[in-house]
Amino acid sequence: MQLVVARIGRAHGIKGEVTVEVRTDEPELRLGPGAVLATEPASTGPLTIETGRVHSGRLLLRFEGVRDRTGAEALRNTLLIADVDPAELPEDPEEFYDHQLMDLDVVLADGTEIGRITEITHLPSQDLFIVERPDGTEVMIPFVEEIVTEIDLEEQRAVITPPPGLIDESQAIVVSTRDEEAAESESESESAPSDSGPSGEGSAESGKDV
Repeated sequence: MQLVVARIGRAHGIKGEVTVEVRTDEPELRLGPGAVLATEPASTGPLTIETGRVHSGRLLLRFEGVRDRTGAEALRNTLLIADVDPAELPEDPEEFYDHQLMDLDVVLADGTEIGRITEITHLPSQDLFIVERPDGTEVMIPFVEEIVTEIDLEEQRAVITPPPGLIDESQAIVVSTRDEEAAESESESESAPSDSGPSGEGSAESGKDV
């Protein structure tokens, strides 16, 4: 099975190094020197990692045969793909490969069905589950501990505790409407004439205390 483990970013320096957006929980294993990776587009690979180092919190790689900035820039936005045994599991029981999470049923704690994971998007700040609902619509669920409370591979399900508005659009509309009404009320209060003086500062301060 092939898994995307990184995306190449911009060139770093003039000696062929590139920044890398890591998309694996095991960069030491997947992106170590000597690793041979397929690519997307395929025409840029395969690529063999020659060296790797961390600089200012970002992973920098140099590939065999890439010796200058021009060659490094030509690789920008290339996806790096590793061959992984489907039976292989991460060492940390709290970590999962994408293929383990695909097609899991997403349910609430009370068992209410939300949908099925059809895609996993890796962002710099967090990962997202793209969940297809029974009516064909999609919802994005951040893969964070506060929301995804359980991954049960035996039962093939992910249990979530979503905040208001994440999966229920009607709740989101209600919250938004209330916020707008509160903002309008505050605006009217601040713009009302005041007996405190020509600037109205006394009225504004009173509104803040309330």
